Amino acid sequence: MTAPTTSAARLFSFIGSDAGAWRVERMHCVVGEPMPAVRALTVVAGEVPTSAAGASWRLRGITSNERYVERAEKTALVGKQEGLGRQASTCAALIPIRKNAAWWALTQDERRRVFEAQSRHIAIGLQYLPAVARRLHHCRDLGADEPFDFLTWFEYAPSDSASFDQLLEALRTSPEWAYVDRESDIRLASEWVPSPGSSPC
Repeated sequence: MTAPTTSAARLFSFIGSDAGAWRVERMHCVVGEPMPAVRALTVVAGEVPTSAAGASWRLRGITSNERYVERAEKTALVGKQEGLGRQASTCAALIPIRKNAAWWALTQDERRRVFEAQSRHIAIGLQYLPAVARRLHHCRDLGADEPFDFLTWFEYAPSDSASFDQLLEALRTSPEWAYVDRESDIRLASEWVPSPGSSPC
């Protein structure tokens, strides 16, 4: 058997359908064209055919290096963040984003200035670690036919839902978001048994 290529090993597929590991609590179109509504989402490490049984849509992205992060920021992120799959993290969100042509016309250093010097994207994110775990997926690396540029997957405990909303609000009011021309906000919950005093996502 041939070993998977590096890009294949980093590929993730997000399948929207009527059944899956994550129940869709709500879908919200923030800007641009809305996505078809689905009842559930499945996250698969690897490729899934577009014609997967019961699928209403499929989004794909690959993990990559942190492209706008400096060494001190990388060290701070690694020191605070925790991985996905924590038992208490029964809430999740998938945020697909597409940026406009003006963003991609900027040079790497110009995008860095908007990303951090102006918008404080990394500094904002650090405030919500380790409560909110995330994994960023790049879509443009897969070709021009992908409907989004980035897919960010978040996981967090129900008690951190308000903090997650604050995180998104801070990012969406930053100068960087002036370059976003399509964004959806998909909130999800895994199957869980509420304990006394707990609340859903």
